[in-house]
Amino acid sequence: MTNIDWNDLQVFIAVADGGGLSAAASTLGSSPATVGRRMVALEQAVGRPLFVRRQTGYTLTADGRALLQRARSMAAGAHTIEEWLEAEGRRSVVRVSAGTWAANFFAENFSRLWTPDDPFRIAFKASEAELDIAHREVEIGIRNRQAESGNLASRKTADVAFAPFRARGRSAAGPDEWVAIAPEHAATRSARWVNAHPALNVVAWANAPRTLGDLIRAGTGIGVLPCFAGDRDPLLERAGDLIDELHDGQWIVVHNDDRHRPDVRRVIDRIVALTTAHAALFAGKRPLGET
Repeated sequence: MTNIDWNDLQVFIAVADGGGLSAAASTLGSSPATVGRRMVALEQAVGRPLFVRRQTGYTLTADGRALLQRARSMAAGAHTIEEWLEAEGRRSVVRVSAGTWAANFFAENFSRLWTPDDPFRIAFKASEAELDIAHREVEIGIRNRQAESGNLASRKTADVAFAPFRARGRSAAGPDEWVAIAPEHAATRSARWVNAHPALNVVAWANAPRTLGDLIRAGTGIGVLPCFAGDRDPLLERAGDLIDELHDGQWIVVHNDDRHRPDVRRVIDRIVALTTAHAALFAGKRPLGET
């Protein structure tokens, strides 16, 4: 047996958890074809079949289940090494996973979440995929739904509204042109909304929310954004009413074993305070320039 690539084992865990290539590719920000090639390479390195491949998805063989158990143990060990390597003196690290726009909001208000006197540091992991809190990929996850696992705790922070936005001052005359997240990269309901309405004239697609925002800002077309992102941008204006069907909540999700850690607790409390102070913005009740 040749040496096994740890990165392939991480992909293997994603395929096993997602039940197939597409779900794993969405989580990893890759393509199903690339994920499939890496799983073939892993099986060749192990010398045993790890999956039963069906049209409905991938299921693990007995060897696959045995490897998954060992791979998870390795992932847990890697996490402890990562914490050790990241440690600076006695400062702990609180890792916060959030989508692009939530991470942007927190970064803009970072002084409300951390001070130089704090005995910890904050590490943001901006991703549309849900990182694995149960297996300690992060300490805190900012999500649009409550946790479903029994060993995770949830706390709602805000109601989140969505609306169509366009470049400020862009003429609304003539047929509307839209921009959207490409279907193969759409990981959220809001990202899928435009593509679910075939009557809309989509002129450009993006593979990530940040690029979508750039396209809207450049005047390429109308796009859907959370109001707390679009209404904060002076270069944007709303191009229509709130999209009621996309109204959502924002939740803090944390592992039960971590939520009483003083550093994690302090970051959670500050996120709640910050979000509560901007509740009207999140709920779409405070467009830019209005009070």
